[in-house]
Amino acid sequence: MKIVFAGTPESAAVVLRGLVASGHEIVSVLTRTDSEVGRKRTLTSSPVAIAAEELGISCIKSNSVDHEVIQQLKSSGAELGIVVAYGTILKKAALDSLSAGWFNLHYSLLPKYRGAAPVQQAILNGESETGITIFKLDEGMDTGLIIDQMPVSIESNDTAGTLIGRMSELGVSLLNQTLPAIYNNQMNFKTQDGEPSFAPKPTRATALIDFNSDAAAVINQIRAMNPAPMAWVNFGSTQIRILSAKTSPKTGILPGHLASVDDPTVGCGQNTAIELINLQPAGKSPMSARDWLRGVRDLKAFN
Repeated sequence: MKIVFAGTPESAAVVLRGLVASGHEIVSVLTRTDSEVGRKRTLTSSPVAIAAEELGISCIKSNSVDHEVIQQLKSSGAELGIVVAYGTILKKAALDSLSAGWFNLHYSLLPKYRGAAPVQQAILNGESETGITIFKLDEGMDTGLIIDQMPVSIESNDTAGTLIGRMSELGVSLLNQTLPAIYNNQMNFKTQDGEPSFAPKPTRATALIDFNSDAAAVINQIRAMNPAPMAWVNFGSTQIRILSAKTSPKTGILPGHLASVDDPTVGCGQNTAIELINLQPAGKSPMSARDWLRGVRDLKAFN
């Protein structure tokens, strides 16, 4: 069956490459338009667009599936659509455009964590398990009928980046297991049971650390916001990204205060603490927290 693959970030590119390597016939790729990246705001193709070019697959760049895009998809001969983090909810005209329908690979056990950032939200909430769901798209946000699901453990040292990377590889396996039933129209659909929860895209406000929270919550925030938008905090007039940290057994340190001039331990709420491991001051390269602390002249609190 001829497939159009819709996706945008690197995690989707991993799935695209995996499907091609597994022998599925991807006749067209749909991804979002080029965006400005980095401090120089360089116009850059999405990871999925780059993968499509490397694989020699025709690529459509659009932020919506409008009439023009639908005509392009029909011209490609595609019968089935697979979506992995494309970034746009498809309307009825788009959903009806392919004879076998559209199917989404979503990184949670739906109906839990519908939305743009299910992995980040699961880590932020301190979950020890999440999962992958393949479902048929409808006009709602991640509300369609489920075809298959796979639970995935969240390791204590997982960041959003490492977990998404692992889930992308597992997603290829789950699609390879599920696609034969889709091809042969032998799917056993089930409804989404349970109370839905939601996972909005993290913002800079979401990523701002509040050291009045306890150490476990702060560590979860640091892990969930890595690699984007990265947890951050102010230190005087300098913004600092916190790349990694671990809980500390030390007590008696005021929230947001450093332990000493040679100890990058920071007090948190409920008389807990974390030890900073790696960070990145604004305008500088990532560095160890201990190296950064050596350059701090006046010991002060994060604010």
